[in-house]
Amino acid sequence: MPTARFTVDQLPSAVRAAVEEHTGPLLHAEEAAEGFNSEIAVRLTSASGTWHVKGLRTDHPRVWAQAREAAVAPFLTGLAPALRWHVVSHGWDLLGFEALTGHHHADYAPGSPDLPKVVALLNRLGGTPRPGIPLRQAEQRLKEYAGDPADLAFFSGDHLLHTDLNNTNVLIAEEARLVDWAWATRGAAWLDAAYWVIWLIASGHTPASAEGWAARTLAWAAASGPGITAFAAASHRLWTEISTSDPDPWTTRLEAAARVWDEYRTRA
Repeated sequence: MPTARFTVDQLPSAVRAAVEEHTGPLLHAEEAAEGFNSEIAVRLTSASGTWHVKGLRTDHPRVWAQAREAAVAPFLTGLAPALRWHVVSHGWDLLGFEALTGHHHADYAPGSPDLPKVVALLNRLGGTPRPGIPLRQAEQRLKEYAGDPADLAFFSGDHLLHTDLNNTNVLIAEEARLVDWAWATRGAAWLDAAYWVIWLIASGHTPASAEGWAARTLAWAAASGPGITAFAAASHRLWTEISTSDPDPWTTRLEAAARVWDEYRTRA
């Protein structure tokens, strides 16, 4: 279910004052249409600049995501908007990122000119050293969905992964940028391309076309056929669980895409 949304005007005055220590007096606030996992998602402007701000109350069950994003942000130069400030004050946890301009959400449809830019983005990510901070391991996250415990070895690795290739998390201009790093993970280098396959199928690609785009990433060469098949099956189980507990149109669409890919891999 979408998280309840608050406006900047609903923040305690002490929280706003803490933000203005970094920004100066605020002149304008533009609420964001996306960011359903945040209780605050807004573009703030002052005389000194503009920031994209996302936040949760400190007693929210997902507030850990704020700390995860803050921890990984310093290692994402060239991959994600820079984190400019982090405020924890009077029951609120807020992250202030550089506000990108001239970007649009990636279009994953067949023939989209954005697709090569996403490939380039994943290649840059694949060449980024894993930060020396605690991260969940891919095999831990997929443990409950693997068809065979032995399959988890396919997902293990020492690479930094994003794992949520929702097109709204990919911002396109001359180069692509990735936002929303709450699910940053440690695992096999090819997994982000595999996560992308599901979103490509959900955007109109055939499984063969989606895998063709994944194969353009440098990391895909390290993926074995059995490993890809195991991931497709695990993803199908995961999205079945998500869509059953939260039968929203977008979760249903992703479950259908994961099912199509799983069936394609089973027949291959």
